[in-house]
Amino acid sequence: MAHCYHDIEMRPVAIGRALGIGVRVAGRLASERLSTATQPSAQPASVPQSIAATRVTGQRSGSITRAVGGFFQPFRRAGSIVLLQVSGVFFLLPVLVFAPTLWRTRMSYAHGPDHRTFLAAAVVVTVFLYLGLSSFWRARKR
Repeated sequence: MAHCYHDIEMRPVAIGRALGIGVRVAGRLASERLSTATQPSAQPASVPQSIAATRVTGQRSGSITRAVGGFFQPFRRAGSIVLLQVSGVFFLLPVLVFAPTLWRTRMSYAHGPDHRTFLAAAVVVTVFLYLGLSSFWRARKR
């Protein structure tokens, strides 16, 4: 029997936090070992020094993250606009495929031999036309 992640006691946010803490602790331990290996007297770092080292490392990684995020901000914006436009084109493809069927069966909209075909084509064209146009609209607003 397959279980989803909801059956696990930890939520995805808690798992991410636990992994983040683990990565920070591993980074701090690696930093301490590297600093003790380069020092001539190999004395273990005291607790206040390791806390200070952790804070400095956290500040550095935070500033690097902000710098990289600032550098990629224009690319992220342009990429999201292009992604919305490409998805809009793909959403409009079923409209192009089903529009001739909708036009051909238009006389059977109320009663007739192609009534179900007309309704199915109308639903598909309406839904995908909405998705395609809303995708282009969101790309324009960005």
